[in-house]
Amino acid sequence: MQLVLASSSPYRTALLERLGLPFSVDPPGIEETAAPGESARAQARRLAAAKAHEVGARHPGSLVIGSDQLAVLDKSVLGKPGHREANIDQLARASGREVLFLTGLCLLDTRTGRQQLDVVDYQVRFRSLTLDQIRHYVSRERPYDCAGGFKSEGLGLALFERMTGNDPSALVGLPLIRLVEMLAKAGVDVLGAATSEELDARS
Repeated sequence: MQLVLASSSPYRTALLERLGLPFSVDPPGIEETAAPGESARAQARRLAAAKAHEVGARHPGSLVIGSDQLAVLDKSVLGKPGHREANIDQLARASGREVLFLTGLCLLDTRTGRQQLDVVDYQVRFRSLTLDQIRHYVSRERPYDCAGGFKSEGLGLALFERMTGNDPSALVGLPLIRLVEMLAKAGVDVLGAATSEELDARS
């Protein structure tokens, strides 16, 4: 059965590659905005499911993974900064404070229409950062396309005082521990499945 990642994120692609399963990537084309009165948690759930269903319509007989991440500071959602000055401002606001990352995850079985849907929490406390430190970091990594304005898989770790959560991969944008559980319920044993390399060798 084909596994499809409904994402345009290179970070999610790199995370899914860790599991060694063959998969394809098909970016969704949905609008990632909040509905009126919608909480951040509800938005992450809805968008993860919407991505999976939109891409799933093009891939019958597949398992489709949809994911969406929001960073929340004082009940306010921090989006992807998009450019340098917004990135600096975002990290300055987070300095010395805690930011909650909510990662929606959906696994859709297009054979049956059954979906598994969850939101995985991960909390980060930032160090008290100087403006020079923030500017230096942003210049080095340019994390303009990352929720929260940093890359935790790189130098972004130096921004943190403490991280709290069950799945560090959730912070990057795809909770692999929860995904493995979902795949198992869908009949895919990650530890027993053939890897991409093994399938290539058989062909």
